[in-house]
Amino acid sequence: MGGGLCLGFGGLDALASAINGKLDANIPGAAGEVSFNSYLSISPDNIIAISSPNPEVGQNIKTSFPMIVAEELDADWKTVKVVQANLEAKKFDRQATAGSGAMQHSWDRLRKAGATARLMLLEAAAKRWNVSTDTLTTDSGFVWHKESGRKLTYGELATEASAMPVPTAVTLKQKKDYKLIGKAIHNVDNAEMITGKPLYGLDFYREGMLLGMIQRPPFGTKLKSVDSAAAKAMPGILDVVTFKSMVAVVGKSTWQVMKARKLLKLEYEPDGTVESTADHNSLLKQMLEKEGVKPSRQDGDVDAVLKTAAKVIARDYQAPFLSHACMEPMNFFAHVRSGPTGIDSVELVGPTQLPEVSRTNVAKLLGIAPEKITLQMTRMGGGFGRRQRADYSMEAAELSSLIKAPVKVMWTREDDLMGGQYRPAMRYRFQAALDADGTLIGYSLRGVGINAGNSIRPDNFPVGAVPNTRIDFVDHKSPVTTCPWRAPSENFLGFAEQAFLDEIATAANQDPIQHRLAYLEKAKKSPVGAVKYDIDRMKGVIDLVAEKSAWGKNKNLFQGFSAYFLHGSYIAQVADVQMKNGKPVLQKIYAAVDCGVVVNLSGAYQQVKGGIIDGLGHALYGEITIKDGAAEQTNFDTYRLIRMKEVPDVDVYFVDSAINPTGLGEPALPPAAAAVANAFFKATGKRLYNQPFSKQEEMKGVNLV
Repeated sequence: MGGGLCLGFGGLDALASAINGKLDANIPGAAGEVSFNSYLSISPDNIIAISSPNPEVGQNIKTSFPMIVAEELDADWKTVKVVQANLEAKKFDRQATAGSGAMQHSWDRLRKAGATARLMLLEAAAKRWNVSTDTLTTDSGFVWHKESGRKLTYGELATEASAMPVPTAVTLKQKKDYKLIGKAIHNVDNAEMITGKPLYGLDFYREGMLLGMIQRPPFGTKLKSVDSAAAKAMPGILDVVTFKSMVAVVGKSTWQVMKARKLLKLEYEPDGTVESTADHNSLLKQMLEKEGVKPSRQDGDVDAVLKTAAKVIARDYQAPFLSHACMEPMNFFAHVRSGPTGIDSVELVGPTQLPEVSRTNVAKLLGIAPEKITLQMTRMGGGFGRRQRADYSMEAAELSSLIKAPVKVMWTREDDLMGGQYRPAMRYRFQAALDADGTLIGYSLRGVGINAGNSIRPDNFPVGAVPNTRIDFVDHKSPVTTCPWRAPSENFLGFAEQAFLDEIATAANQDPIQHRLAYLEKAKKSPVGAVKYDIDRMKGVIDLVAEKSAWGKNKNLFQGFSAYFLHGSYIAQVADVQMKNGKPVLQKIYAAVDCGVVVNLSGAYQQVKGGIIDGLGHALYGEITIKDGAAEQTNFDTYRLIRMKEVPDVDVYFVDSAINPTGLGEPALPPAAAAVANAFFKATGKRLYNQPFSKQEEMKGVNLV
C-alpha cells in the first residue's frame, strides 16, 4: 500500500496512539484478504474504513457507530467502508449488546476518534502548504484552503497525517453543525440482506466442517439410556456423541442430521424437581404471602397507612414464561485444534451478544487460556437477551473437542422454543392507600418470580412522590432455565406499574395524564427519599405525546396512556381504541421519546416501533407453559406471535435534545401493553391484569388487533 493513517479507538488510551506510515494490509481498500481489526483507517486511495466493534443484533449499531466517527471526521459517507470487528478485548472496551448501553458508553470515544484523525489531516495539509491550520476547513472528505482554492482528499494526506503527533485534546462538533447525525441513514448491511449474502451465523460455512444437532433433556431430568443404532445407520451420519445428558448427532448435511436425530431412543429420569406450570402458579401465589422479606426500598410506614387509609386498592398481575423467538435459531461454529500437549487453539464464529462471555466460558470449559481463542461475530437474526447466554457456543466447542473436527451446532425452531433460557414467569402485587381526597399516601409493591432474580426496580415512579412506600421481591430457583428478555423484568413490570397507576387515577377521579404530572410535581417540590428519574424529561415526553395524540379531544376514541423511564431514556405512549360493531379495536399508538441526541433517525424510529410491536404482540399472545419439565409450545403453530396484518399504526416523535444519547433498544417495549390495556378499559370498563391478554376472560370474543 505504501502508507496510510490508522487510528485506534478501542479504549481511551488508544486515542493517543497511531500506527505511523503503515496501513494494515488487511483493512478494506488495501490489498489482500479482509480481516476485521480495531482501527479507523484512511488509505492513500481514499478508502475510509471504520470497524464497528459491537455485536449487531438489529439495533443498527453497525451503522450508527461508524456514523459518529464519520461525523467528527467530516468524511464523505459514500466513501466509508464499514466492517464488523472480531472480539478484541484488549483493544476495545465493552464489546457487548446488552442493557441498551452501547451508545451511552461509546459516544464520546467514537467522536474523539473521528475528531483526532480530522485534526491530524488538517495539520498534515497545513505543513504541506505551509499555512496555519486556522486557515483550513474540512468538508466531505476534503481539506480546503479557501483563500487559495486548494483542496486535497483525505487519502492524499493520509500518509503524511500518520506521521503527525497525535493530539491529546480535540474540539468536537456542536449539534448545529452535524451533517450525518440526526439524519435517516440506511443500514450498511441492507444490500447484503436483501440479496441474501452470508451475514448471519446460520450462513457461515467452512470447507470440511460438520453439522451437529443436539437432543437436550427436559428440565429437572438427566439421561438414563441411549439407543442410537438407528440414527447411526442413517446416510451421511458420522457419529452420535453423548455428553452431559445431551446426545449430539453429527453428519454432513442439515437434513440428514435432522432426520437421524428423530430416530434416537432416549430415556430420562428425574435429576431434582420436575416442575410444571401449575406448580409455578401455585408457588408464585405462595411467595406473595411470604413474611420477613427485606425491602429493596422503604420510605415512611406503608403498613400503617394501609390500615388507616380511606381507600385501599390491591391488585395482582401475572405473566408467563416467554421465548425470545429469534427468527434465527441458536447456532455456533467451533474448531478446537489440538496438538501433542493439548489444545493449541480454538476458533469460534457465530451470533453472540456477549462475545467476551462466550470466550471466557469456552476457555473455562476446555481448561485453556482465553488468549488461545479467537471469536468472529456474525450478524444476528434476533437476540433480545437470548444471545447473552453462552450455552450454545459452549456446546459447539465441547462437541468439536470430542469429535476432533470443526463443527457447526444448529438448533431447530423446536429446539429454540423448548430449550429454555426463557423470560422468567413473574407475579406482582400492588397496594395503594388513598386518603379521603383521593391522594396517594401509600404505595407497596412485591415482585415474585421463577428464576427472575431481582424482578422489581425500587426507584421507579411513583416512588419519590409518595410519603410511604415499600418495594421488595422474592425469587424461586427452578430447573427451568431463564435469561434476560428484552427490557429484563421491566418488560412486564412496566405494564403492571402503568396499568395500576391508571387504576389509581380512576379511583381518584382524575385524568391519567394530569394525575401523573401532579405526582411528578410532588416529587420535584417535595421529594421523598432519592428521586432517580429526571422529572423534567419525563414531563417533556408526557406533554409531547398528549399534544401529538390530541389527548381527550376526540370523543369517538378511547385513549389509554402510559409513561416509563428505562436505560436513561424516557418514553410516553397513547393508544387509540375505537368501538366497531360493539367490539374494541386498536387503531393507533403514539410514542414520544427522549433518548438524548438521535444518532440515526431511521434506526431510532425502527427501534421504537419494533419495541412497541414486540411488547404488544407478546402481551396479547406470548406464553410458554411447562408440563413435566418440558415446554408444551414447540413451534409457531402453538407459540403465537403478532401477525403483520395485526400491527397498528405507530407514530414516533423524538424530543429535540442536546444531551448525550441514552438507551433506545428496550425502553419502548414495557409501556406499550399498558397504554393498550388502559385504552381497553376506557372502551369496555374491564381491566386486564394477566398476560397473555388473549386468554383472559375479559378478552373473550374480542380481537383487539
